[in-house]
Amino acid sequence: MANEFWLSDAQWHAIVAHLPHNQPGARRVDDRRVISGIVHVLRSGCRWRDCPAVYGPYTTIYNRWNRWSRRRFWQGLFEALRQASPDDDFHAIDSTTAKAHRSAAGGKGGRKKQAIGRSRGGRTTKIHALCDPLGRPLAIEVTQGQLGDLRAALVLLAQVPRARSCAADCAYDARGLRQWLIDRGTTPVIPNNPTRKQPSPFDREAYKRRNLIERMFCRLKDFRRIATRYDKLARNYASAVALAAIVIWWC
Repeated sequence: MANEFWLSDAQWHAIVAHLPHNQPGARRVDDRRVISGIVHVLRSGCRWRDCPAVYGPYTTIYNRWNRWSRRRFWQGLFEALRQASPDDDFHAIDSTTAKAHRSAAGGKGGRKKQAIGRSRGGRTTKIHALCDPLGRPLAIEVTQGQLGDLRAALVLLAQVPRARSCAADCAYDARGLRQWLIDRGTTPVIPNNPTRKQPSPFDREAYKRRNLIERMFCRLKDFRRIATRYDKLARNYASAVALAAIVIWWC
């Protein structure tokens, strides 16, 4: 089958050291093949049962994905790998929404627990992210689609070392966030909201670099199961975003 995804040697060497070992139960089948199959499903957007046979039984692919998602393994792997190349020069923060497919309905606990909200775009999930100067994701949070950007900003920023500057659009123009960044030693590069009575300093030239976060979201949404949410469970969708971020880091 054409267009199959296989982890490169560099990607595999980065990942293999963090895989769980000495687990109880039957001996696991080839990890590299199974993880490549998982990435193929996320990238192509196909159903799990339509995963090409070259990766092995689709039940093995899905069960590994679901079991490790339940343990938050994929998020932990992303957090471990993103620290391999820290950069404190520049960060950009923003959010993007993903349309929830009808198959995403019905998760236990209701829409709120499963991070599906209603907004002008319909039933959506929002991905909040922070990226580095190379456009690589540093921190990611998944919430309901109608949640405001500011509510997730501090959660993201607190996960990484401070940068000399941080760019964001005017949705992040809040006195509290600006002061938090300044107290941390970071220069906020945020345009003033038109309703602001006392404008804050704004570096238009530095703001041009904010396009890095938009380009990062484009790369994330090249994975079709991220551009459209099919997963019923928020933890599985968040795991998909984390695994796609890992591939972006090591592609």
